[in-house]
Amino acid sequence: MMRILITGGAGFIGSHVVRLFVNKYPNYQIFNLDALTYAGNLENLNDLNSSKNYTFIKGDITDEGFINSIFQQHQFDAVIHLAAESHVDRSITDPLAFAKTNIMGTMILLNAFKNLWKNNWDSKLFYHVSTDEVYGTLGKSGFFIESTPYDPNSPYSASKASSDHFVRAYGETYGLPYVISNCSNNYGPNQFPEKLIPLFINNIIQNKSLPVYGDGNYTRDWLYVIDHAIAIDLVFHKGKNNETYNIGGFNEWKNLELVKLLCQKMDDKLGRAAGTSEKLITFIKDRPGHDLRYAIDATKINKDLGWSPSVTFEQGLSKTIDWYLNNTDWLNNVTSGEYLKYYKNMYLN
Repeated sequence: MMRILITGGAGFIGSHVVRLFVNKYPNYQIFNLDALTYAGNLENLNDLNSSKNYTFIKGDITDEGFINSIFQQHQFDAVIHLAAESHVDRSITDPLAFAKTNIMGTMILLNAFKNLWKNNWDSKLFYHVSTDEVYGTLGKSGFFIESTPYDPNSPYSASKASSDHFVRAYGETYGLPYVISNCSNNYGPNQFPEKLIPLFINNIIQNKSLPVYGDGNYTRDWLYVIDHAIAIDLVFHKGKNNETYNIGGFNEWKNLELVKLLCQKMDDKLGRAAGTSEKLITFIKDRPGHDLRYAIDATKINKDLGWSPSVTFEQGLSKTIDWYLNNTDWLNNVTSGEYLKYYKNMYLN
């Protein structure tokens, strides 16, 4: 039985990966390691509570002693590493937290994996999930490919770029087998409402302002989170060792155009007059170091592994809105912080 550690498995992307692996591979034992910080929410995985091949472990990837102990105890054959500080705005106000988690946390995991198997790498894998932001910014044309030079512009993207480099360095220095994937902006069910789409869905529900940075012409490539989880599954099982795969949604949208589309769909689903939600749009001072455009060329994963997005952005956005409207208790718990009190009672450490 393969024993897989998935870090950050109570978070947004991680919870979808955990669910996919637990349900699809009953012969695997899946261990979900999460510190349950503000963005980690076990309510995302209530449906797995009775699954025999699923174990939750509360812990911090920066706690070296703890990490070494669970690697020795459970003898993980593979790691899918998603745990990270991920919000750019937060990285600007607290860059050291991002360095600690994203760089040192990744190194501690790499070291524990290396020390556990001591070059006995048969059927072992360290899968590091990263971001397209490590490549920096694009102009009005062109795409990020796997060989695009790194040029990060925010503390967040710099920390992820550094962790990517350490994964590759462990591969070169110690022979540690790894794969890396760099994804575009994810959206979908269970995303913590600090990110654009769930934040604006919640604000529209409550008739709050929709703050758009600068002139709203920043462009992002949007990837439906369930499509991303499927891609991670393919890279894990079929990707070549020591390779990088870019995962993008083929869905480029300027922020302002996205927000207007979201407003239109929300008005329709809430039964409000057309144009009601657009009146909530406000333009605010731009973010420091704001990258103009991200766009991924996902040709490699398409050709080599046969992956492509299953939904258009319009379809995925409708599914996402429906999920939030049908899960208002989850949304209210997250925005109020009530779920954190629940965890403190469950885990006194």
